Amino acid sequence: MKRREFVLAGLAAGLTASGCSTPGIKLDAPYVSTPQPVVDAMLRIADVGRNDVVYDLGCGDGRIVISAASGFGARGVGVDLDPRRIEEANAAARSAGVSGRVRFVVQDLFKTDFSEASVLALYLFPEMNARLLPKIRAELRPGSRVVSYQFGIGDWIPDASEGIWTSELRSEIFLFKVPPR
Repeated sequence: MKRREFVLAGLAAGLTASGCSTPGIKLDAPYVSTPQPVVDAMLRIADVGRNDVVYDLGCGDGRIVISAASGFGARGVGVDLDPRRIEEANAAARSAGVSGRVRFVVQDLFKTDFSEASVLALYLFPEMNARLLPKIRAELRPGSRVVSYQFGIGDWIPDASEGIWTSELRSEIFLFKVPPR
């Protein structure tokens, strides 16, 4: 799926799509929120639990990390370039009562150290996922899980995938497990 289809699919599903809400910052991808049923399915297929640290690269409003903390007892970190989205995520975490288990940072996901993650969540363009693949393989420990909504990750073959319907759109969730080195 290319950029145009990505945005159109999100709009068809009734999702929010926008550029950066902070003037002067250029995003590599538009902000498209992940539907809550997809968030729940992503966390379930990744088998998130109390001992996990979930990182969400391009976290937007923080719903994946917040859901991991509130529904699964995990800790989490959300990363986004847009300071306004990080403000929204922090407010949502306070509202959900999980601000002690999560943190959100304004940072370039390609420069983020996510080596402490046991679960990495992605909802990025395919070319961004492919660019991240060497970093994922270098930083994540064997056995860590990577869950990607809608797009694969370069030439990496998923360990599992699951289709999910939201509105009238069928989407895919891909699960990858970091192999032993």
